[in-house]
Amino acid sequence: MLKISEIAERTGLSAHTLRFYEKHGLISASERSEAGYRLYSEADLRKAEFIRTARNIGFSLEDIAGLLSIRLDKSSHTCQEVTDITQRKLVEVNAKIRELTAMRKTLKTLLNSCGGGPEEATHCSIMEALDASEKNVTCGASSNTGQIASYEV
Repeated sequence: MLKISEIAERTGLSAHTLRFYEKHGLISASERSEAGYRLYSEADLRKAEFIRTARNIGFSLEDIAGLLSIRLDKSSHTCQEVTDITQRKLVEVNAKIRELTAMRKTLKTLLNSCGGGPEEATHCSIMEALDASEKNVTCGASSNTGQIASYEV
């Protein structure tokens, strides 16, 4: 049996993170020592590694719970179920990429509109564009107007 510190060391997860996963029902200690320490089996270690890998590629805790359920009883589930969870994650990632691409374009436009010199920021085009968008002017990143592109969040 392994203590939480040993599981943490072997998985690269912190003890705090392991307790967080336990609180959310993703993992649980197989037993407790007489002193009350969480004790984990090798199977628990493999489950923690699975959770770490799934989190590293962006699966949510809810997704991981579903994947763990499938992992626990693979013969009662289909590959299509796993594919569906993975496809939903890919759709989310693609949406995030579009959002980040729009943000990047806006930031580049802002940078291109500003000289960035040592002068006072009194007439800084970036500050003016940000102030304008505060007044409900959506920023369309047109290079001469100082407006910022609007994008879906």
